[in-house]
Amino acid sequence: MTTIRVLIADDQMMVRQGFTVLLDAEPGIEVVGQAVDGLDAVAKVAELDPDVVLMDIRMPGLGGIEATRLITEPADATVKVLVLTTFDLDEYVYEALRAGASGFLLKDASAAELAQAVRVVADGDALLAPNITKRLIAEFSRMSGAPRAPLKERVGDLTERETEVLSLIAQGLSNAEIAKRLVVAEQTVKTHVGRILLKLGLRDRTQAAVFAYETGLVRPAGY
Repeated sequence: MTTIRVLIADDQMMVRQGFTVLLDAEPGIEVVGQAVDGLDAVAKVAELDPDVVLMDIRMPGLGGIEATRLITEPADATVKVLVLTTFDLDEYVYEALRAGASGFLLKDASAAELAQAVRVVADGDALLAPNITKRLIAEFSRMSGAPRAPLKERVGDLTERETEVLSLIAQGLSNAEIAKRLVVAEQTVKTHVGRILLKLGLRDRTQAAVFAYETGLVRPAGY
């Protein structure tokens, strides 16, 4: 089993230590470091090369949103950022997703939810908490105004089937659900998803969903 390396970035020591204890008790997960703010997180990512960063949004100095942007922006970046927030509809979560976060988690999540979230984000196989994340993506797409032309043009790189799969990803469907909807094998869907991410230069399904909303491929209900 491949061990998932985790960095925890939060300005509260008790939060850092609590998450460390919970995650280190989980098989296949190892906390390799802690960061006290965004700047420290950026430095620790470069130093420790974690797979996942648990990133608090509100931190003194460099906040979690800008730190997320700096960490995920490089073309060769492979680290995934899981944003920690107190409220599920925190306005800052919208910006964190735009900055490159792969998902988010409430700070009062259970140990099992925390571990599952880390595994999901590390794997990039599914949207985290689809019922809530879909709501967030839809909400910030309303705030973003008209689709941005360069993004819209990039949809043309996809085949008709890939565009259809992207639309279903944005609606929060899993690979199994997409396979059932399209009457194809789940492995075929996985292949389509991989090609979509590669063609669009995206890291995971969450970013693919964000892309679909921002290009106008998928519109929120009532819009």
